[in-house]
Amino acid sequence: MAQTITNAAEAAKQLKERVERAKDVVFFGGAGVSTASGIPDFRSPSGLYNQHFSTSYSPEELLSHHFYLQHPEEFFDFYRKMMCAPEARPNQAHKKLAQLEAEGKLSAVITQNIDGLHQAAGSKHVIELHGSTHRNVCQSCGTVYSQEWVLSTEGVPVCESCGGRVKPDVVLYEEALDERDIVAAVDAISHCDMLIIGGTSLVVYPAAGLVQYFSGDDLVICNMGGTPQDGRADLVCDCDIAGAFDW
Repeated sequence: MAQTITNAAEAAKQLKERVERAKDVVFFGGAGVSTASGIPDFRSPSGLYNQHFSTSYSPEELLSHHFYLQHPEEFFDFYRKMMCAPEARPNQAHKKLAQLEAEGKLSAVITQNIDGLHQAAGSKHVIELHGSTHRNVCQSCGTVYSQEWVLSTEGVPVCESCGGRVKPDVVLYEEALDERDIVAAVDAISHCDMLIIGGTSLVVYPAAGLVQYFSGDDLVICNMGGTPQDGRADLVCDCDIAGAFDW
């Protein structure tokens, strides 16, 4: 049965000891990794799904592929205000993971987040399952625009080169994950001896299904609240993830 820790300081101590013993660590994270950076998660009481941005549409609707096509003005209003976080900065979890990669201990970060904070902290091998707000691509000519550029525009952004519509390089509801990212994530998880899952409730598929490919020695889950995989874990840290990585 998994050991469960609710104190962040004790979780940090245990996590440090386990990482030091491991040879190849992979981190798989979700929205909870960035809450300490001021970016709301999705399902908590203060999360995105409970902020009532629109009285007419749910967040799932606003972030769907068909809504992007049929109501682009409303889509980009939501995207700019709720999905982009230009002021956010990496927190202790992002920084520690980048440090572990630089030390040769961690081989990959697999993230469901689209905020780019792992790269901002210095991580190099980041697999972005759901894309990034920092890449916005013209659907006609392929020109790539930054998050800052999109935020400087109004209405539906159009390409300065050809006039085509610019779409965020993020995976919307009804869209499939990039097969190359799935393959890379499966490869990383299946070869590591320690998998740390952080800041995700593990209920969103197909991403949550990646855990099944882990066959290593040490599975650690660090999340505020339980997940369907807690019973399989060697250690469960039910505490603030930034605190758990403060070592």
